[in-house]
Amino acid sequence: MDAVAAPLSDLTSMPAPQQVYAADGTRLATYTWGELDAPVVVIVHGFASSARDTWVLTGWVRELTRAGYRVLALDQRGHGLSEKPHQPEAYGIRTLATDVETVMDTYLVDEALYVGYSLGARVGWEVVRDLPHRIRRAVLGGVPDGIPLARLNLEQVRTYLADGTPVADTTTQNYITLTERVPGNDLGALVALAEGLRSSRTIDPDPSHAPAGPILFATGSKDGIIEGSRALASAAPQGRFFEIPDRHHFNAPGSRAFKEAALGFLSEG
Repeated sequence: MDAVAAPLSDLTSMPAPQQVYAADGTRLATYTWGELDAPVVVIVHGFASSARDTWVLTGWVRELTRAGYRVLALDQRGHGLSEKPHQPEAYGIRTLATDVETVMDTYLVDEALYVGYSLGARVGWEVVRDLPHRIRRAVLGGVPDGIPLARLNLEQVRTYLADGTPVADTTTQNYITLTERVPGNDLGALVALAEGLRSSRTIDPDPSHAPAGPILFATGSKDGIIEGSRALASAAPQGRFFEIPDRHHFNAPGSRAFKEAALGFLSEG
């Protein structure tokens, strides 16, 4: 794989993806921006999103590169231009975390900062805990406590996929709307992901085994998971919490206040 960074002058369009292969052979699309010798920030998007949707269109890549970082992103398996298995066993939380480590290894990144949102933050909890010697500090935005995607009614989604029966559950319909908004999403693969996460042995962020390193937890003031996120921040030995003003779960990544808080935190160490 030839790791070629995207030019700084073109931060609103996506560079050609560089393919990385996970331990099980799943193909992962990865992207880089910024100077090759700059400090690295690994950014990981949320459920039913992509590197482009969460980080490029919202201005994160632009702000991070302007601050002097090299940005390394991936489309998580099941998303974006990465491979989209339909088998739930392909999506354990440990597998998703290992994918991030594999991408770092492939790009020869020994040490990095980490920014994740929603599912990317949940994966980040594992990554930061597993790699304390490689992740200097992390920003975990909208990190859910409890079982990931527990509010998603999988039976209604399966019926919708099978014969188009309208989804009655409002939360589930919101997820479907989110899924269909992002080009290239495969709802069948995302259902498999939800099933895989639910059946993972490690499905809950365990406050008694919180990552030891510096972490900024950030969640929207209108997000229903805010108290769970705040509790995780309190459990982390070097945790800090930032309430993203006037944002809910799906629009928090676009918040300028969130970006400013994250950039300030990353610059501390």
